[in-house]
Amino acid sequence: MIMYEEEHRQISFLLNKLYRETNTRACYIVDKNGQLVAEAGEVENIDSTSLSSLVAGSIAATGSLAKLIGEKEFSIMLHEGKDQHIHVSLVAGGVILVVIFDGRTSLGLVRLRVKKASEEFNKVFINLSKKVQSPKAKSPFSEITDDDIDSLFRDDDIDKLFRE
Repeated sequence: MIMYEEEHRQISFLLNKLYRETNTRACYIVDKNGQLVAEAGEVENIDSTSLSSLVAGSIAATGSLAKLIGEKEFSIMLHEGKDQHIHVSLVAGGVILVVIFDGRTSLGLVRLRVKKASEEFNKVFINLSKKVQSPKAKSPFSEITDDDIDSLFRDDDIDKLFRE
């Protein structure tokens, strides 16, 4: 996924807004490949890399289950624990919104706010998709030349040793 700074700021703003409005522990946006896009809340004690990978894998497995019974996908998953819960939803055709919550809030409030936030995230990701597909959009690597790559990986001290 190509992400521009403007859209990343919008996504982070919306994620922080969702975190505040739901009084949850943490919120994440993860792409379908398991890469963390943004996070908000009490994220210090959560391994976001593992969480992102596992959530993406869970979405993939659940998608296969949905197809087995004739559904396109299951857009929402809920994992209820004794004290901690995870609400996972698909937004913008494959981006994953993860909300971790506990007794400080209710499932009803999380579902209500996630539904509203999903609409806002959809707008951002639709605009991002249009921007990326635009003929004016250029790759972040388009200005890098072969000489730039050579100079980046060249170690002048090692070159001197081989010449001596």
